Amino acid sequence: MMPEFQTAPAALPPGHRVYAIGDVHGCDAQLAALHARIAEDFAARPVAQPLLLHLGDFIDRGPDSAGVVARLCGGSPIPGLPMVNLLGNHERCMQEALAGERAAITDWRIQGGREALESWGVDPDGDPRLWAESIPAAHRRFVDGLGLMHRLGGYLFVHAGIRPGLPLEAQSPEDLIRIRGPFLNSEADFGCVVVHGHSPSRGPVLRRNRIGIDTGAVFGRELTCLVLEEDRLAFLQA
Repeated sequence: MMPEFQTAPAALPPGHRVYAIGDVHGCDAQLAALHARIAEDFAARPVAQPLLLHLGDFIDRGPDSAGVVARLCGGSPIPGLPMVNLLGNHERCMQEALAGERAAITDWRIQGGREALESWGVDPDGDPRLWAESIPAAHRRFVDGLGLMHRLGGYLFVHAGIRPGLPLEAQSPEDLIRIRGPFLNSEADFGCVVVHGHSPSRGPVLRRNRIGIDTGAVFGRELTCLVLEEDRLAFLQA
């Protein structure tokens, strides 16, 4: 069934389509189901330059962080659909914890790293110095290779948002993966429409300057994909 499209607040160049997915948080079964819906749509409606894009926070809290990373670390799971993956604050915390930063070790356990470590068969109460070697090298390379932002047409894709009033080249990486209030409450024209996750809501949030697609899959709600093409948008969910 064709997605139900509506007018978008920005546009992509002709021949492009983006499938952007919000925060997964270890919900691997939902991610697999959503990828299947995307693959069905892509097969029914081919396009010259498609892109599958994940907005970060692949891990933590949910039941199968290891499964999510395994699904993505070998390349796009949908044939013919190139993929871009962005860094979330939970991946940053994982990186810092595996590097031995004491505060991050504590924070990661509290913020969902306990469940993530268990999905890799690692004792979260064991020696943190052994965590890194217990996680597959390919999974660690995937996390270390995540980008901070992606720009296409009238859209900027980023995990959390941007700080109003600053040009893109001056944005702090910490804001890109963690900002909430100053960004979410801003009515400023950012010079692009920002597509983001990080701040969960009960459904997609559509504003003239931003589109939020963290719909709280880890809290028992839907995992959301934003479909962008030309000057229109639609949503797929699983």
